[in-house]
Amino acid sequence: MATHPGEHHHPSPLQYVKIAILLAVLTVIEVALFYVNEAADMRGWDAPLLIFLAVLKFVIVVGWYMHLRFESSTLSKFFTAGFILAIILYAVMLLTFGVIALGS
Repeated sequence: MATHPGEHHHPSPLQYVKIAILLAVLTVIEVALFYVNEAADMRGWDAPLLIFLAVLKFVIVVGWYMHLRFESSTLSKFFTAGFILAIILYAVMLLTFGVIALGS
């Protein structure tokens, strides 16, 4: 079977299953962090850890299931720039409404 110019190799069904299992494990860790926070004092580490895990899952989903990792680097750069701008906007809104505060 001939491949077309510009055609990229995509993950096999087994790779998709592995990614799904990884995402499920990350979700279990997120839920566990929520319950650990309720039972023990995380000293403010719970929110940053949950945000990190959410961003990691987002990157995995976009990279594998939306096939962004197989596209041109220009498209990835545009998507990354938009994602960074969205995070900055979200942080500004949280600061504006006093949900988070800088300093003590």
